[in-house]
Amino acid sequence: MDIKRDAYLQQLIERKDNGMIKVITGIRRCGKSFLLFNIFKRYLLENGADAEHIIEIALDGIENEELRDPKVCFRYIKDAMKDSGRYYLLLDEVQFMPRFEEVLNSLLRISNIDVYVTGSNSKFLSSDIVTEFRGRGDEVRIYPLSFAEFYSAYDGDYDDAWNDYMTYGGLPQVAGFQNDRQKAEYLRNILANVYLKDVIERYKLQSVDEIGILVDVLASAIGAPTNPSKIANTFASERQMNYTNKTISHHIDLLAEAFLISKASRYDIKGRKYIGANLKYYFTDLGLRNARLKFRQQESTHIMENIVYNELLLRGYNVDVGVVDVYDKDKEGKRIRKQLEVDFVVNQGSQRYYIQVAYDMTSEEKQTQEFNSLRNIPDSFKKIVIVNGTKKPWRNDEGFVIMGMKYFLLNADSLEF
Repeated sequence: MDIKRDAYLQQLIERKDNGMIKVITGIRRCGKSFLLFNIFKRYLLENGADAEHIIEIALDGIENEELRDPKVCFRYIKDAMKDSGRYYLLLDEVQFMPRFEEVLNSLLRISNIDVYVTGSNSKFLSSDIVTEFRGRGDEVRIYPLSFAEFYSAYDGDYDDAWNDYMTYGGLPQVAGFQNDRQKAEYLRNILANVYLKDVIERYKLQSVDEIGILVDVLASAIGAPTNPSKIANTFASERQMNYTNKTISHHIDLLAEAFLISKASRYDIKGRKYIGANLKYYFTDLGLRNARLKFRQQESTHIMENIVYNELLLRGYNVDVGVVDVYDKDKEGKRIRKQLEVDFVVNQGSQRYYIQVAYDMTSEEKQTQEFNSLRNIPDSFKKIVIVNGTKKPWRNDEGFVIMGMKYFLLNADSLEF
């Protein structure tokens, strides 16, 4: 299935020949290789590049095992450059090569080569590239298919596409399968045999059972504040397992580095500061999350929240979970403090949006619950409620924007309404 990924292609085009190493990151099987070797290569060929000046190396393939040796790989690339013309190196899954930083640094000193690499682990980006390339590494983060990308190639109506996406996620391979059994089996298999196996083998983890159960706990808790202490208590009380806070925190970091999950920090809106405890965790692909739970626990509101969070990230926003302190009186008239939650505090440059996600807003009680947090925010940035369904945006009497999920997902500038 050839699904257009124009936003990512445009990012590569904008970075072409900029003297930096273009680093394409993202969870495995999200389409990095297809973007590089199919979509971007086709663009290069259609815009004057000579096929002999495009060097392609997929380091995760057994046929290129010898090229995982950094010296062998560097010599191979140098030997492929026969003249002084412009060359384009497309290097896939660079983390398979030890000392890859030295190879890429050496390539930076060659004036007629433009380098593009992919990697499935954020650690090499956040540490090695920032440190070793001294500002000459340029990241393009790839996500599984957005709903708009998924829907563009879907053979069916919106409702069917939405139900499929909520259940099986947006990995491109899954989108090409024709029946639910294929999708479910594929997701279960790659989660166990690719994603978790990668983490376990890469970091030589001994606690295989624990990290599997940790994924289950995080999958069950999307949309709910949690922390390593709570998780450790769950292991101790329900599983009789001694899984320490420190180890849990470390393993969560490893899952995030492998792009399986993302962390959303909590932000005190009135106090204008971050709150260290009780982060929220979201899955990069909901199909993997649902498969891990054997397609049980299909809570529509939390799944919608996860989809909105991912969509905001791929649009380039910084996203936190908001907290608003309000004061009320108890039955005895004593003043008490309450914390109300704003699902997302969304920032980009000088712009800010406050977003609530609600599956159903038909009851007065539900409207009160969703609006109260927004009413207590002491600034004038736009306040948005995203509801399930296909409603076009409208403003209520308080100036809050209410829009259907379909409009939000299928309009890239939907927050600007």
